[in-house]
Amino acid sequence: MPPDSNLSDIEIASKVELKPITEIGARLGLTPDDLELYGKYMAKVSADTCHRELGCEPGGKLILVSAITPTPAGEGKTTISIGLAQGLAHIGKKVALALREPSLGPVMGIKGGATGGGYSQVLPMEDINLHFTGDIHTVTAAHNLLTAVIDNHIHRGNELNIDPRTVLWKHVMDVNDRSLRDIVIGLGGRTMGFPRESGFDITAASEVMAILCLTDSFTDLKRRLDNILVGFTFDRKPVNAKALKASGAMAALLKHAFKPNLVQTIEGVPALIHGGPFANIAQGANSVMATKLAMSLADYAVTEAGFGFDLGAEKFFDIVSRAGNFNPGVVVLVATVRALKMHGEVDKKELDKPNPGAVQKGLPNLAKHLENIDKFNMPEVVAINVFAQDTEEELKVIEDFCRDKGYEYARADIWAKGGAGGADLAEKVVHVLDTEPGQYKPLYELDWPVKRKIETIAREIYGAEAVDYTRGAKYDLRRIKKLGYDNLPVCIAKTQSSLSDNPRLLGRPKDFLVTVRDILINAGAEFLVPITGKILRMPGLPKHPAAERIDIDDEGKITGLF
Repeated sequence: MPPDSNLSDIEIASKVELKPITEIGARLGLTPDDLELYGKYMAKVSADTCHRELGCEPGGKLILVSAITPTPAGEGKTTISIGLAQGLAHIGKKVALALREPSLGPVMGIKGGATGGGYSQVLPMEDINLHFTGDIHTVTAAHNLLTAVIDNHIHRGNELNIDPRTVLWKHVMDVNDRSLRDIVIGLGGRTMGFPRESGFDITAASEVMAILCLTDSFTDLKRRLDNILVGFTFDRKPVNAKALKASGAMAALLKHAFKPNLVQTIEGVPALIHGGPFANIAQGANSVMATKLAMSLADYAVTEAGFGFDLGAEKFFDIVSRAGNFNPGVVVLVATVRALKMHGEVDKKELDKPNPGAVQKGLPNLAKHLENIDKFNMPEVVAINVFAQDTEEELKVIEDFCRDKGYEYARADIWAKGGAGGADLAEKVVHVLDTEPGQYKPLYELDWPVKRKIETIAREIYGAEAVDYTRGAKYDLRRIKKLGYDNLPVCIAKTQSSLSDNPRLLGRPKDFLVTVRDILINAGAEFLVPITGKILRMPGLPKHPAAERIDIDDEGKITGLF
């Protein structure tokens, strides 16, 4: 199919002749018996097959894709991940992708989908972006089941003596709705439950989602669900999901969501898409199971960490790699002329105008992320994601910087050219993996005090001068130590729009303070969540959400989806 830059993503996707998913599975050595089909072009890998493959030592080399600080202009990190995988296939390598599932929040809101773009997409893009195999809705149901069990227990006599004012477990849904962030439930009289304050988070922020993405067996899934901290008794004793006898039913609901989903790229590269935690409020990586499966079935596995390196990639190394025993061989850092111009203080409306000086001014942001990669003892390749309006002078600014600093780099024209446009990047990545693969080291030790872990990330990765703790956060620190959770890693919730906790501070801010206002205990996911700045766990819709443009005609053809 010849490239046509005038087509939209969905128009490009609609012209692709998809291969049967059994044929895609065969490229990884999977038989039809290993797959549970969801129509012709999507399937789940059976639990038995997962257990079989996960029982083997994975031989594939792991490539982690991350990015500079994201901007509204878009960096195309998922597009690069897909284009790199297609590039590896283009040069004759056996490769598999492992990516997160799209959340309806961004799809219907402002960010868009998570299936790539142009000639570097995963397909069928409409199905993947809209419900897919139902995994995220299953997580929603499992999470809200526990919420209902808590309120029912309190209503039916409260044998566990739960103090309703201390219940930590909220509701979740997979749609942005700011009006549900803080609510009062149980109104309407004695038969309607016990009135209390509550609220909604988006499903991607659910601890159940985090657990699903960090486990690799039903036994471990149930253990983690048991350990979820839901609240406290009137005499301040912790109450977990096991005490409420809810975890077995939750695990049963997650039976099919537990299995990774198999789809394909435009060029027929196998893609395992599974799990969807956000990187600004959770760990930001697809499931451990999908990544392990990709490494077991292919020689090269490409996975992605959400948002910038300061969020998703830091959490990948300090949380996900510990859970999955991963050691990526190289980090691919995505940079764009457009984003660097915004970090160089160019307004989004002016991005199409050539401005090499603004690219130069934005380079400190790229430099900081490259410095951060070194702190995990990782080699890097800078992927310059090429857009049609980029000029040679602007691209040369990035290339000169990388060359002068000794960083490997490659242009990636993968939106317009697919795998062929990612071949040079693939060659550079393979060279690094063959000659100087990384041996990662975490940023901090688990036995460090919680404050030291938080402050190490804030100073070393964000570049903060210091960390301030509100009165509530100080209380949380004391409670964490008393309950024995102080040996857990930390999963900092922070704006994705800046290295700081202030979304307006672009580029490489200095001399700033990070404010921790709360610290949540995710005992089942086995990490702590310091909430910084004004970050929210339930996003709101923009003035003109993407939902206003999405439609379907009488023949079932979807339009307006990117």
